[in-house]
Amino acid sequence: MTKNKSDKRQTRQFRIRAKIKGTSERPRLNIFKSNNSFYAQIIDDTAANTIIGVSTLTFKDLESKSNMAAATKLGETIATLVIKKKIKKVVFDRGGYLYHGKVKAIADAARSAGLEF
Repeated sequence: MTKNKSDKRQTRQFRIRAKIKGTSERPRLNIFKSNNSFYAQIIDDTAANTIIGVSTLTFKDLESKSNMAAATKLGETIATLVIKKKIKKVVFDRGGYLYHGKVKAIADAARSAGLEF
């Protein structure tokens, strides 16, 4: 049976999640991309809860919710919200996506806003 693109990404995602765990001191920054928008969550895996969740759908001033500008703004926003919760260090979970383009833009913007990973 041949796997399609999303099945392969999900396999990579499970492989990554087996190695990466978020704790209360260092939660996991998870990224998800859809065709229309981006989503980022800060997750504590030990308590099994989401601390903060943000998507590009909340930004009303952007004309496109799925371009590089939206990805950069999402990274900056998630970083400022996490720092307000007094969390400085996170574990980055790319969600099975390649670390380039929009995923890299989210990570670089979060790093430049003050997150450490």
